[in-house]
Amino acid sequence: MFTNNFDPVAFNLFAFEIRWYSLSYIFGILLGWFYCKNFLIKDKNISTLFDDLITYLIIGIVLGGRIGYILFYNLKYYFNNLYEIFFIWEGGMSFHGGLIGIFIATYLFSKKHKINKYVFLDLISISAPIGIFLGRIANFINGELIGKPTNGNWGVVFTEIDNVPRHPSQLYECILEGIILFILLNLIFFKKNYKIGTTSFAFLFFYGIFRFISEIFREPDTHLGYIIGSYSMGMLLSLAMVFISIILFYKINETKA
Repeated sequence: MFTNNFDPVAFNLFAFEIRWYSLSYIFGILLGWFYCKNFLIKDKNISTLFDDLITYLIIGIVLGGRIGYILFYNLKYYFNNLYEIFFIWEGGMSFHGGLIGIFIATYLFSKKHKINKYVFLDLISISAPIGIFLGRIANFINGELIGKPTNGNWGVVFTEIDNVPRHPSQLYECILEGIILFILLNLIFFKKNYKIGTTSFAFLFFYGIFRFISEIFREPDTHLGYIIGSYSMGMLLSLAMVFISIILFYKINETKA
């Protein structure tokens, strides 16, 4: 059994607290950009445009993540406390909302430059697990998105919550959505006769499955509980990702045929 006593604040810079969660976003974007630029992108024009796309992506992640959290997880609270919508530093970001924000940002950028959106979406999909990996580590340090109680020796006690050993569900997600997903998508991308758009659909499909599995060991949000039966909001949104990926995959392939 392990006791989580980590401080969510990494360090102080003058009067500002620099938190691990903020650092995970910053380094996730930087490392993802570095990986794409140095290992994935071969075309100079795409490489230059990808630099410009980063600004769009940051806006999409922040706005999409925040709006998604409000709509999917806590609409009633923010409806009664409108001014707190802007208090992003207090937490409250949705991965699924951020994903929608990324898609919209990439679609608008690609349309502006008249380039197939899947050129960029594929690159984002392959590098995204880097940021997800760091984000889940930050979740673990923060003692948030906690797992269900367990009797296993690998249980973790989050002292800020209670003294009950729990599944380190954040680390399960770190392994599944970060490491394994990264390996899978790279194997797909570097295959011979690779078809554009494949990793985008593969990301939606495998992330949805991995997130669903992880949610089995994770406590549902206290203010939401289970939405339908024993299905949490995260489970339902992840299933939606899987179904959308299958529909789009067949639709795109039918169009090409």
